[in-house]
Amino acid sequence: MSPVETLRRTSGRALFARVGGPDGHEERERIHATAGPRQFAQDSEIARVHGDASMFVGGVRALLLQSLHPLAMAAVAAHSGYRGDPWGRLARTSTFLAATTFGTVEYARQSIDVVRSVHARVRGTAPDGRAYAADDPWLLRWVHLAEVDSFLTAHQRFGLRPLDAAGCDAYLAQAADVALRLGAVDPPRSRAEVRIAWQEFGPELGATQESDDVARFLLAEPPLPRAARGPYALLGAAAYGSLPRWAQREITAPWPVRGDPTVVRAGGHVATRAIRWALAGDPPPARPVD
Repeated sequence: MSPVETLRRTSGRALFARVGGPDGHEERERIHATAGPRQFAQDSEIARVHGDASMFVGGVRALLLQSLHPLAMAAVAAHSGYRGDPWGRLARTSTFLAATTFGTVEYARQSIDVVRSVHARVRGTAPDGRAYAADDPWLLRWVHLAEVDSFLTAHQRFGLRPLDAAGCDAYLAQAADVALRLGAVDPPRSRAEVRIAWQEFGPELGATQESDDVARFLLAEPPLPRAARGPYALLGAAAYGSLPRWAQREITAPWPVRGDPTVVRAGGHVATRAIRWALAGDPPPARPVD
């Protein structure tokens, strides 16, 4: 193996260990190498989006957007442990996405059941006095909207193979099937429905002290070694730059740049290409023939 390939494999394994957690390789083996029927084909739109390095940008963007709903943010702040265990939360989220996208139908069902049982126990009162519940179908719809809009936006900007118009709608329809099984009400199944959903949620959204804390944590004070903060800053800037202008006005960024300047988008391409290159050195196992 050449020094370059050695570096690639080492980098890929280190990166996956961060994202997948201490049991990441065992989970990946179970998700990809277990025989059995899958809900989504290997060449499906959801597999194309969720399997691309652009998800790193989309994930940061989704968290920034989700924080703008005060009730959803209150639940996250009180119950998720995102500051105390950010990598654990990331590993759980990435494993769930992988299981429901690439895993067998049975394993996807088990993963959804686990999340639903966790949501059923998350209850509380937001700082403004309103009660919240993590299994509230409306809040689940919000979380899903922020995720799929972010994953698709990032994929179309930074993905290796962007989707055509029909493919974008197909992705949203496939992702909506998972959201329905999680308990979300009326998840959008097309780009037109996404636009309507944003209008519906608009009056409920706004910055809070908790959302400011999330933005600072994700963009200014990420839980990373100093050497990794430069490359991560490219991802964070790309995520922020891809937000709609109304969201940028609500989210406090550690830099004065607003909008989506060319240099920010270029940095996002550099970062996602580097991640894609590294992860290709530690690929998941091939799916068995059913």
